[in-house]
Amino acid sequence: MEKMISLTIDGVQVQVPNGTTVLEAARQAGVHIPTLCFLKGINEIGACRMCVVDSGARALQAACVLPASDGMVVKTNTPAIKEYRKNILELTLSTHEKKCLSCIRSQNCELQKLCLELGVEDGDKYEGVKNSYTIDDLSPSIVRDNNKCVLCRRCVSVCAHVQNIGVIGPVNRGFKTAIESPWGLKLAQMSCINCGQCIVNCPVGALYEKDDTREVWDLLADPDKHVVIQPAPAVRAALGEEFGYPMGTSVTGKMVTAMKRLGFDRVFDTDFGADLTIMEEANELVERITNGGKLPMITSCSPGWIKFAETYYPDFLDNLSSCKSPHEMTGAMIKTYYAKKAGIDPSKIVVVSVMPCTAKKFEAKRPELGHDGLADVDVVITTRELARMIKEAGINFCALPDSDFDSMMGESTGAAVIFGATGGVMEAALRTAYETITGEKLKDVEFHQVRGVEGVKEATIQIGGSDVSVAVASSTGNASKLLDSVRSGEKNYAFIEIMACPGGCVNGGGQPIVSSTVKMECDIRVERAKALYGEDRAKELRKSHDNSEIKILYDEFLGKPGSHVAHELLHTHYQKRPMYTE
Repeated sequence: MEKMISLTIDGVQVQVPNGTTVLEAARQAGVHIPTLCFLKGINEIGACRMCVVDSGARALQAACVLPASDGMVVKTNTPAIKEYRKNILELTLSTHEKKCLSCIRSQNCELQKLCLELGVEDGDKYEGVKNSYTIDDLSPSIVRDNNKCVLCRRCVSVCAHVQNIGVIGPVNRGFKTAIESPWGLKLAQMSCINCGQCIVNCPVGALYEKDDTREVWDLLADPDKHVVIQPAPAVRAALGEEFGYPMGTSVTGKMVTAMKRLGFDRVFDTDFGADLTIMEEANELVERITNGGKLPMITSCSPGWIKFAETYYPDFLDNLSSCKSPHEMTGAMIKTYYAKKAGIDPSKIVVVSVMPCTAKKFEAKRPELGHDGLADVDVVITTRELARMIKEAGINFCALPDSDFDSMMGESTGAAVIFGATGGVMEAALRTAYETITGEKLKDVEFHQVRGVEGVKEATIQIGGSDVSVAVASSTGNASKLLDSVRSGEKNYAFIEIMACPGGCVNGGGQPIVSSTVKMECDIRVERAKALYGEDRAKELRKSHDNSEIKILYDEFLGKPGSHVAHELLHTHYQKRPMYTE
């Protein structure tokens, strides 16, 4: 039985398990202690000193690393503590670039919020010499601005300890300390996988996505361009947060209406591409299982994971599914099938993808992903960028009526929408693979064995009298653990799903940014996934092969899954990458 201890925090007595920190105990007692560098389970180093408390010791101590002890009496809000925290903020501001009006994180900045809470009115109280840094914007996905960095090291921890990459870290000492890549290289020159987890865990505006909204505005204003937009499954599960909706609210209908009002010529759905991906991927899996192909087959939907494999696990490249990701498949079909049906010159069609993922910006620029000299997808914007466009256009999102996607590439099944949650691609593929192999109808389409936010999940699924061993990993750190076990021979699977971001696309690097305080109170991966599973349950059709528009596409254009045309347009290949370039 777990030992419990009792302590008093600001006059409130609380019982907690032995080993609990004072910060955690305070949360349970309903006492708010401000934090800045703290990131639950990821960065618990007590560096910023914002969470200091008086525990009766000779000096104030950081609550995030201070173990609670039985009988401890803690004060969190004395005049001395408040003055200490205020002084810390004023010193932080002395080296900070205070261009708040133009900062992308204005009104969603943890430093700004702390200053308001603690009454910091003079940001120049300790004004002195500032270090000046060149903005690193060489990457197609991520921009680094050290002029706004507060040295909290949250980005460093998530990159190294969650993603198992570690391409950024502190260099130099004292006043000259900065977060940099080795040898002074840019992120684009390193083995960065563009996942953007550094962005969504940064408390300030030191990291943000490469903004492509101006290009989209220019394209919408060009009368010679036919601009088509497609949103990923996870976008609809998080976009509402930018407009005040509770986390986990699906806003699909309003999102479509907003896109139409922005002026896009067609609004198609990446969910259609997800169904198409399953048709090709399930066929590929069945082919590999029945004909002795390379196993385990590993999903290829996540561009961060693909780049991770190319760089760190090139011996698994033959295991990757050759399928393009859903938005790339949709883009390929827009510029071939749709262009032909609509009588539009493909060179005049522009495909804009709205993704929960910053790595998709890198993916869209891959030379492998195109046809006849045209890229499958021309521009990628994140969920955050779409929200900024809607706000810039003066659209009252909450007052919008619901709309449907345009036909031809707007229909989707429940299998498609769950792509945005870890385990969703696996579950969608199993729904189709089961019926393909057995010829029988699934009585229960929900494979709960592969659901949940655990970093690695394993299951054995019985299909047609045979046991099929599968695994799911989210975050490249967990992918490393899983692949190492396969490489050593310890584990043996037929099919593996890997997503680069913890929890899958719902927690992608392009999603709405949530403060560390909110992350302590709820699991955003779980809340956003609820929206996707809710849409799945509400769908009349829940298996990709039942999508009527997919059936028409194969009848009229592709022939059958795995056909020559399908391989030419919907499949690709990958190659080993160097760890860094100069």
